Amino acid sequence: MNVTQVSYFTLAAYFDTGDFKYLYFLIVSSLYIFIIFANVLPVVAIYKSRSLHEPMYMFLCSLFVNGLHGSTGLFPFLLLQILSDVHVISAPFCFLQIFFVYTYGSTEFLNLAVMSYDRYLAICHPLQYNTRMTVQKVAVFVAVTWSVVFLVNFVTLPLIVRLQLCGNVIHKVYCDNHSIVKLSCSDTTLNNIYGLFVSAFSVFGPLVVIVYTYMKIFKVCFSGSKQTRQKAVSTCTPHLASLLNFSFGACFEILQSRFDMNSLPNMLRIFLSLYFLTCPPLFNPVMYGLNLSKIRVACKSLMLNEAC
Repeated sequence: MNVTQVSYFTLAAYFDTGDFKYLYFLIVSSLYIFIIFANVLPVVAIYKSRSLHEPMYMFLCSLFVNGLHGSTGLFPFLLLQILSDVHVISAPFCFLQIFFVYTYGSTEFLNLAVMSYDRYLAICHPLQYNTRMTVQKVAVFVAVTWSVVFLVNFVTLPLIVRLQLCGNVIHKVYCDNHSIVKLSCSDTTLNNIYGLFVSAFSVFGPLVVIVYTYMKIFKVCFSGSKQTRQKAVSTCTPHLASLLNFSFGACFEILQSRFDMNSLPNMLRIFLSLYFLTCPPLFNPVMYGLNLSKIRVACKSLMLNEAC
C-alpha cells in the first residue's frame, strides 16, 4: 500500500455544474443569510426581553446558537466550493471542519435532551419547577453541555491526525471523521473505541433521557386533566418536531457513511448528507417562532423598534 503524508483531500461528491454554479451559489448564499437572520433574531429578542428570561427560552437560545455554529462550519466553505473548479480542502481545514460538524451534532442532541428534561419538570412537577429549574441551574446545564462536547470532540483531532493514510479522496461535499478513518492504512482500533464512546455520550445517553422524560410526560397526559394535556401538546410539539427533524438527518448521515448508497441519485445523496447541517438551523427558529407566541411578539417588537 502507498502510505503518504496527506496535505489535502479531494471532495469527490462535487460535480461540474457549468454556468449553473452561479445560480446554486445564489440559492445557497440566500439560504445561509436566512439561517443567520432566523437564528440571530430570536436570540437577540430573548436577550432584550426580560419576560423571556426563563429556562425554556434560555435553552432555546443555546439551540439557536448551535444552529449558527453548525452552519458556520459548512456554508462558507460550501459557497467557495460551488464557485471553484477544483474541489480540494487542506488537511488542517478538513480537521477543523470535522470538529465543527461533530460538536454541532453532539451539542444539538444534548440540547434537545436537556430541553426534554425541562419540559418533564414543567409538566410532571409544575409546583416544584421554579425551585428545581433555576436560572443558575440552566446556566450550569448550558455551560456543561457546550464545554464537555468541545472537550470530548477535541480529543478526536489528535486521533485522526496520527493516522497514516493511503488515499486522499473523500466521497462527500465536506469532511467527516468516518471518511478519514476509512482512508487509513494504520491501526484504527483506538479511533473505533473512542468513536463508540463519543456515540454513547452524544447519542445514546441523550436518547435515554429523552425516552424516559417523554414516557413520564405521556403518563401524566393520559391520567391528567384536559388542561394538562393541552399544556403538554403546546410545549412538547415544537420540541418533538425539532427532535424528529434532526434525528432523520443524523440517521441518514450515519447510514450513508457506513453503507453503500450509490443506487440513489447523486443530487439526492448530497441533499440528504447536508440535511442535518442545514434543515435544523432553518427549521428550529421557524417552528418555535410559530408555536410560541411570546417569541413571535418579542421578534416583531424588536424588528419594529429597529425599523423606527
